[in-house]
Amino acid sequence: MTALALKNVRVVRSSWLEEGGRRLDCNPYMSGALEARDTLQRLGVRKDLLRNVTQGHAGGIYNGPMFKRNYVQSKDHGVPFITSGTMLLADLGKLPLLKRRDAESSRLAYLKLREGMTLISCSGTIGRMCYVRPDMENMWSSQDVLKVVPDASNIPSGYLYAFLSSRYGVPLVTSGTYGAIIQHIEPSHIANLPVPRFGAEFELSVHNYVSEAAQLRAAATRCLNEAQGELEDAIGLPPSIDPASTERLFNVIHSSDIALSGRMEGNFFNAIAARIELWAKAFGDECKSLSEIADVYDVPPFKHIYVEEGHGTPFFTSGEIFDLDRVASKFLSMTRTVNLHKYVLEQDWVLLARSGQLGGIIGRPQYVDSALAKSATSDHVIRIVPKGVPGGYLYAYLYSSAIGYPLITRTVTGHSIPALWPSQLRSLPVVLADESVMRRISLKVIEAFEDRAKATALESAGRRQVEDAIASGGHG
Repeated sequence: MTALALKNVRVVRSSWLEEGGRRLDCNPYMSGALEARDTLQRLGVRKDLLRNVTQGHAGGIYNGPMFKRNYVQSKDHGVPFITSGTMLLADLGKLPLLKRRDAESSRLAYLKLREGMTLISCSGTIGRMCYVRPDMENMWSSQDVLKVVPDASNIPSGYLYAFLSSRYGVPLVTSGTYGAIIQHIEPSHIANLPVPRFGAEFELSVHNYVSEAAQLRAAATRCLNEAQGELEDAIGLPPSIDPASTERLFNVIHSSDIALSGRMEGNFFNAIAARIELWAKAFGDECKSLSEIADVYDVPPFKHIYVEEGHGTPFFTSGEIFDLDRVASKFLSMTRTVNLHKYVLEQDWVLLARSGQLGGIIGRPQYVDSALAKSATSDHVIRIVPKGVPGGYLYAYLYSSAIGYPLITRTVTGHSIPALWPSQLRSLPVVLADESVMRRISLKVIEAFEDRAKATALESAGRRQVEDAIASGGHG
């Protein structure tokens, strides 16, 4: 039996079988909850119930009611809205806006996020966790996100998050009543979860790791916003269309336009994207097609042969490249993956998810930093390799909601599963700024992404500190 197969083998104690009513199906015993519970019971430190170290609405452990989601376009009338599916994205700048009047109503006001909360996905894929950082304050969350609000006078918020998201905390959270199979977490399921206490000095040390990671992530968001601001100052913005104008709904298309483009989809000729293209091409020699400044290509489908960590190349799916913590969970065989080099990423590239639903990850660029470099990604990701233009500048341009994103998404084909194609993207117009400006913008992008990579390392270090202390019985 291989080492990879052995990872899916677990020893089950006879006492657990008695506890579980002599159930012989494997699910209750494979979660790790029973081992985590027994380990914590043997731990020679004080344990507090989770409900005794939280405070606030409903005692500090709550989700929310089902409600109709009314979205708006204007930031003046809406608030960023997080779901269990979006809370772990690195980029929260493209969240939908929930109608502010609804969000601030007495029924939903308590769903507002505050720094230091721990968020737990409580429906769908349960047990995914996120620490609320400064740039997430004043956002709202859905009923599928359970909030744990620490009592700051009793426990450091970063330490509580590190324990809950550890290899001991997660199984207890997701198992509900130790080993039960549940598809949804309610506050009552985790209220009595035991939280080990290792003393103020140790807990503050762990908290500092998590808090510093949160600050770095918030700084990265500010840095990317600054890069966008410098881009707009350097090249300006396309003329906007009055929201009340019928031009948003109707556009005149000439037969020559169809013949020249070879396209007949209405989205390709939408007025906003068409106006952006005309604006960009008016820059003359300062406007280049994407193919002139970058190689744009996809890779063929391939068989994924996974091996144990340490024996393969890290692999990311098209969705995982956008995650807050880009830490690979799968590794491709370096010896059995045919033409592996074709799928490996290099630093300073820009990536695009080639398929998905509009409004989701499709059309959103990702920059290849140290967290992704030398990793592999799937054939569902389009590669953009800069030639003579800084990759960070190209990322900032393509990321812009006012410029790059509409130009990218107008090239989408298909309705059920929309897709992007390199052949269509190569003609996309890119306005170039002064070389010094492009370098400065690129450096800001690089700094932001490296801050995110550092944040992941810091948060992991804090979590590892908790896990090591538990594994040593509280004596390490």
